[in-house]
Amino acid sequence: MTIRSLALATALTTTLVPMTALAEAPDGWSPLLEPATLAAILDEYGDDVRVIHITGEYEAGHIPGAGWSPYATWRSDMPNPGALRDINHWQAVVRELGIEADTPTVIVHAGRDATDFGAAARVYWTLKSLGVEDLALLNGGYAGWVAAGLPQDTRPASFFPSEFTAHWSDDWRASTETVARLQAEGGATLLDARPADFFEGVTWSVAAPGTIHGARNLEYSSFFEGNRLVGSERIRAVAEAAGYTDATTTVSFCNTGHWAAINWFALSEVAGYDDVRLYAESMAEYTAQDLPLDHAPNRLVYAYRAAARWISGLF
Repeated sequence: MTIRSLALATALTTTLVPMTALAEAPDGWSPLLEPATLAAILDEYGDDVRVIHITGEYEAGHIPGAGWSPYATWRSDMPNPGALRDINHWQAVVRELGIEADTPTVIVHAGRDATDFGAAARVYWTLKSLGVEDLALLNGGYAGWVAAGLPQDTRPASFFPSEFTAHWSDDWRASTETVARLQAEGGATLLDARPADFFEGVTWSVAAPGTIHGARNLEYSSFFEGNRLVGSERIRAVAEAAGYTDATTTVSFCNTGHWAAINWFALSEVAGYDDVRLYAESMAEYTAQDLPLDHAPNRLVYAYRAAARWISGLF
């Protein structure tokens, strides 16, 4: 059944779709899928693959048969959107999407820019940590799908709830305690995924200015051409040019674990570096605990910059 006939069948029948289990990932599956590859997979495997949009205007257009799960559902509230949510919340979300542990699942962002990709990467990391086995992101997002001339739909999809049981794994996570321990032990690499102004303490958001003591800067946008993530060889070349080496443990962080999820995904899932972890709470939690910083301005400079930012917001 082609994607077009699948869309027609969806229009003629209920949108409640039960899942059937695949013994293994579909042919052609990888963590980063091109639109044409995803289209071929959907043509062959149809409802056995779950596609989920998380950003953009779902009702205005989406991949036929795809569901909707807004990014905010996967994030926490202020003061730290990067904080982990209760596992029971996530389990309920996954069940509502009809996803089992062995359901091949593709997360689709709108494709606006590199930052938008971070939403998909963060959801991918969350689902992997919860125990979903076969995951992928759509390179270029929905914008890439549309640009490739592939079919679109505006009808919402819903699914039979699954019986998914979440089992959280810390294999890809670094907590604040982990970061402090790695700093004390040495040998690990701390990678700040933020733009240089954040790393250098000139700009800040949510967290206090500066960066984690001993961190290196590897900006998330370095891995993109437009809104598309580059391939594994380019990722390794960019990382090595920035002085990154495959350390025993690598921790990717930013302000609230959004940009950092991009670096985690690029290095771990696409380039295949070992033991890359995401510091989900990132600088928002780290600086709240008064831990050692680099590039942190002194109190007078900090007060001056804060006042300047406040004044500039008035005009």
